[in-house]
Amino acid sequence: MKVWEDHLDLLVRARTPLIWIRSSEEERVEVLLKRAAERLQPRRLASWDYIEGLQGILNSEGTGSRQPMAVLEWLKNLEATNPTILLVKDFHRFCEDPGISRMLRNLSIHLRKLPHTVVLCSGHWNPPVDLEEALTILDLPLPQEPEIRTLLSNIALQTDSSIEKDVLEELTHACSGLSEIRVRQVAARALAQRGQIGLEDLAEVLEEKRQTVARSEVLEYCVTNATPADIGGLDALKNWLDQRHQAFSNEARIFGLPLPRGVLLVGPQGTGKSLTAKAIAHSWSMPLLRLDVGRLFAGLVGASEARTRETIQRAEAMAPCVLWIDEIDKGFGGDARSDGGTSQRVLANVLTWMAEKTSAVFVVATANGVERLPAELLRKGRFDEIFMLDLPRKEERFSILTLHIDQRRPGLNIPLDAVVDRTEGFSGAELEQAVIEAMHFAFAERRELEESDLILAASQLIPLSRTAKEQLDSLKQWAAGGRARPASVMLSKLTNPN
Repeated sequence: MKVWEDHLDLLVRARTPLIWIRSSEEERVEVLLKRAAERLQPRRLASWDYIEGLQGILNSEGTGSRQPMAVLEWLKNLEATNPTILLVKDFHRFCEDPGISRMLRNLSIHLRKLPHTVVLCSGHWNPPVDLEEALTILDLPLPQEPEIRTLLSNIALQTDSSIEKDVLEELTHACSGLSEIRVRQVAARALAQRGQIGLEDLAEVLEEKRQTVARSEVLEYCVTNATPADIGGLDALKNWLDQRHQAFSNEARIFGLPLPRGVLLVGPQGTGKSLTAKAIAHSWSMPLLRLDVGRLFAGLVGASEARTRETIQRAEAMAPCVLWIDEIDKGFGGDARSDGGTSQRVLANVLTWMAEKTSAVFVVATANGVERLPAELLRKGRFDEIFMLDLPRKEERFSILTLHIDQRRPGLNIPLDAVVDRTEGFSGAELEQAVIEAMHFAFAERRELEESDLILAASQLIPLSRTAKEQLDSLKQWAAGGRARPASVMLSKLTNPN
């Protein structure tokens, strides 16, 4: 946060006339500006809103109430001997007015000679084209752990409630990704229920995070209990993920390893890509955020890019976490000409972030095909690795069938060799459906599941490998060219087949 404050101080000292702080945390912005004014004395902070008018300046209280032009006139005529930072609240709503827009542009020139600064605070805003060059944008990140720790400590101190050091650290880590007002709400509920803040509030923090993510309209907070044991086969991928998990430790930083970036999982439908993303998050004890790429694209010009920035900011604030981009080929595989280049701009923002990010956000992207994926997405540096999840081999089909039968009929021992032979070309999802269908046969006759039920169910199911054979053959040919690693074959077996 100190870096952000130093940047703000530099902009004010450099007499930057118009600053747009991109944030919806109005109260927090005002506190940060008040601290900046104290650091940059004799500068002072004044604030304005449409209802109360000007606040914080003696003999001028209430100036410009319901008159946004009046407060700008006031600042324009203010003497240089009274350097002022003016925070104008909700002012983006008035900038479509030609007079207000013109006045701001005039101020952008006039204030370069005076030690005054106008600060606009808004999370979502598409500035008029005429104002874009005049505005200096400053993104306010969500509270970092030191800020959250101080906030929780102060709340406990002000309410005469104690909070142990280890509890404070755990709650601070859990609250990462929440805005200041959300942290205050969690603390307020805890104090109202028990009179103190404690580990019991972790569930409240989790619920607050779910609601916060739900309000983003783009991210979904996924709760999952999936583990690698729920995935049949994919041994090479599992081994690779184990190695990457270790790279998140402090020992890995000392050793010189960078934080893992992510993995792209390519393969036919039903081969376990989504289940793998869920298993990664659960086994690594990280929150799983699912990104719906389609929701990034909003109707208004510039809104898609704003949503992308907000999504990236939210994911980074919740780090360490797993960001699951489901069916990325459908989101970024369209024709950019049909949307005025919006998809290309959004993709460029995502790719730049993936290549330059230093946060502990592990990206898991899934794709059913590669023919629509942009070439720049497949370039090294975006993902640590690309894995091809092919249709399960014989041994894997046996493992998957055993897994699903054990989950539903624990302890049941059924010979599966004949079933395995009859399910060649089946995906993992299709094998699961075959088991469920076979159980329907057995349950209808009120008896135990038998091998014949599984054989019958498999014979009635037409796998995707037959209905989309050309597409799957093309995908296999692409992967065979060395563009992706096989997820089902251990490296040792590839290098030493004996």
